[in-house]
Amino acid sequence: MFIFIFQAIWFFIDEFAGKDIDLEIVGKFLFYYSPNLIPNVLPLTVLLASIMTFGALAENYEFAAMKASGISLSRAMRSLVVFIAFLSFGTFFFANNVIPAAEYKSYNLRRNIAQMKPAMAISEGAFSTIGEDFSMKVDQKHGPNDNLLDNVIIHQLSNGGLNRKVIKSVDGELIGSEDSNILQLKLIDGNYYQDMEAKSRDKRDNYPFAKAHFETYTIFMDLSELNNIDLEEEKVKNTFKMLNVSELNYAIDSLAIDNEKVFTNFGENIFKRTGASNIQSKPRNSPEVKDTPKEDQELSEVEKQEVRAMLLKNIDSTITLYKDYRQSQMVDMALNTVKNTKSTLEGKKWDLNRRIKLYNHHILSLHQKYALAFACFILFFVGAPLGAIIRKGGLGLPMVLAIGLFLIYHFINIFTKNYAEDGSLSPVLGAWIATLIMLPLGIFLTRRATADRALFDTGGLLTAIGNFFRKLNPKKKSEASN
Repeated sequence: MFIFIFQAIWFFIDEFAGKDIDLEIVGKFLFYYSPNLIPNVLPLTVLLASIMTFGALAENYEFAAMKASGISLSRAMRSLVVFIAFLSFGTFFFANNVIPAAEYKSYNLRRNIAQMKPAMAISEGAFSTIGEDFSMKVDQKHGPNDNLLDNVIIHQLSNGGLNRKVIKSVDGELIGSEDSNILQLKLIDGNYYQDMEAKSRDKRDNYPFAKAHFETYTIFMDLSELNNIDLEEEKVKNTFKMLNVSELNYAIDSLAIDNEKVFTNFGENIFKRTGASNIQSKPRNSPEVKDTPKEDQELSEVEKQEVRAMLLKNIDSTITLYKDYRQSQMVDMALNTVKNTKSTLEGKKWDLNRRIKLYNHHILSLHQKYALAFACFILFFVGAPLGAIIRKGGLGLPMVLAIGLFLIYHFINIFTKNYAEDGSLSPVLGAWIATLIMLPLGIFLTRRATADRALFDTGGLLTAIGNFFRKLNPKKKSEASN
């Protein structure tokens, strides 16, 4: 836990170092953040402790004494199996109750600190909200307190909440003091753009705007509300990491219904734009249709589907039923429809992918709570028999084996999680696959240790290979018997 806490410090050091934040606040944040490290810490702890303990017992011939007394390895492990089972149940309740509450506390505390320190609220390469009127994006922050900015873009909202002002500059500098509620943003070498509101209705269609170039431009931001922020205030409580099992199940059902509605409506809208819903069995300007009454041309839904399938299979012969000028018009209309549909799909793609990713996040978070508890149980059956087989205790070889096995488990977990988030892999399988890979390894090692056999039986392997080749060449087998 101590090692992972230091990793967290290095991960957040850019946000806290040099920002005049009290050590008490940093310590409170690390305290709230530490339960989030349990999914990484606990499996490694169980694996390392089991290898070291059983390795030390085997190294000191304790298992030999037990076997001489009639106590098998499975019987010696019985009490620890019960303990690990209780630990697994406790881990699930911890992941279901404590970790979401800690995530809720740490997220809100970090958010409030960022609002209190505007330099922290500015993210590199993305728009960040400063106060209520400014949205700012910078390419890079540097300087002693990250107060020097490169390539600044600012959108300033008007009283009506409209984005009428845009300011761009090559460089910028944040200037402020602890005694003042006013923050100065000094911009260097930039341009100022503002949409002008036309007074008459006739001139509004001309979209008048003002443009100016400046060498230095200073913006004053009122931080009186930011400086009065309560660090213990808790507003955000709807991210998937802050939910327990019942809340996740409810959120998953709601997201599934909402996504189905959005995808269905979008699909129907695209289908209606294509005009395929209005396809008839015969074109209306053909000689056969001109004399046909309107009510006789109406088809049922089943007939329409059959006609659509027929037309899609033989589209070239269908278009020839129309006159030449109508064929040209139909081709132009089809091309425009395809272009518009493609543009609509590209515009909607980001929102649809966001919905899928959010849905996968919730399912992944739900199953990770169960997978964590099961992983502790499985990794015990990997570490305990492995320690009994290698017969080494202490922090030498057991530490190397434990870290190696944990890194395999951890990297598989990370890769499958990333694949599950974007939909390339089922989120249920993404949460369980690392644990399921360790399951046959635990069964194999437990069977080897219970049978008091080495990790790799080279003699038996060579015998099996020899028997395999003898079966392939029965002639040599008969000659050897003669």
